[in-house]
Amino acid sequence: MHVIQRCIRVIAASAVFIILPVAAIAAQTFPDKPLRLILPFPPGGPSDIQGRVLADQLSKQLNVNVLPDNRPGAGGNFGLEIASQAPADGYHIVLSSPTVAISPSLYKSLNYNAERDLTPVARMTSIENVMVVHPSVPAKTLREFVTLARNHRGQINFGSGGAGTTNHLANEMFQHYAKIKMLHVPYKGATRAALALIGGEVDEVVVSVPSVMPYIKSGKVRPIAVLSRERVTQLPLVPTAIESGYKDFTISIWYGIFAPAGTPQDVVARLNQEITSALKSPALGGRLTGMGIQPWPGTPQELATLVSSEKARFAELIKTAGIKKR
Repeated sequence: MHVIQRCIRVIAASAVFIILPVAAIAAQTFPDKPLRLILPFPPGGPSDIQGRVLADQLSKQLNVNVLPDNRPGAGGNFGLEIASQAPADGYHIVLSSPTVAISPSLYKSLNYNAERDLTPVARMTSIENVMVVHPSVPAKTLREFVTLARNHRGQINFGSGGAGTTNHLANEMFQHYAKIKMLHVPYKGATRAALALIGGEVDEVVVSVPSVMPYIKSGKVRPIAVLSRERVTQLPLVPTAIESGYKDFTISIWYGIFAPAGTPQDVVARLNQEITSALKSPALGGRLTGMGIQPWPGTPQELATLVSSEKARFAELIKTAGIKKR
């Protein structure tokens, strides 16, 4: 009996020595087949655009195809759900916006748990927001707009891309800090909300700087504050909300890459290295900057920290504003 047990232990130990080199070799040879980059939003938006240019650059660096795969639905959660259920082999990754931090507080239930089912790979980019008003609104600055809203409580309205979107939450944050009350008018997407502003259907919208620049230049909308910590290059004369007296009123649209939980750490490290190199390259970095998208590479831990802090911030805001989706 003791002889049999010793034999089993020897075989088990030998198996470990056999498996470990295979795993190490697998990590060293990664990737040796195409990667799938899940994009949780429809074609044409900022998520899709930067996801495709990233895939193109990574394909060149890795010498394998990185295939963009649009999986829109449920405000970006459908794509994240698919990613959470994909094999944890490094060949399946997903690009996420703040959806991954907002949804846990916004939705009553989700078919995935980001903290449990996804692992951070790389912080990627950020896009700054700007608050714009219709030219008929008699406010040239954020302070003047606050005064206007206080004098016309509940009569000033703002558009958004829908309940729980970053441009909706930005205005909920603004109302909280400025102690004002406005009327929320949701639309199907931020682009539709911006068009509603141009048409005079709403008074104000928070929207990404790149998407609204043509309308600012043509005078169809007026910028009154950027919601970043520093002024943005495209709008050097527009002050930040911080400069206007609201030190915590900042909200950017950031993006990060995630993989299914359990993806080998060596593979995660390799992916992070390649994504960071891609973002720092003149080819991709310059292309993104030209579109108003700022490369913001970071480690898996930096992305995890960002998600954690944003999740806490948005949870408090969503609870205070009483926003909820089924």
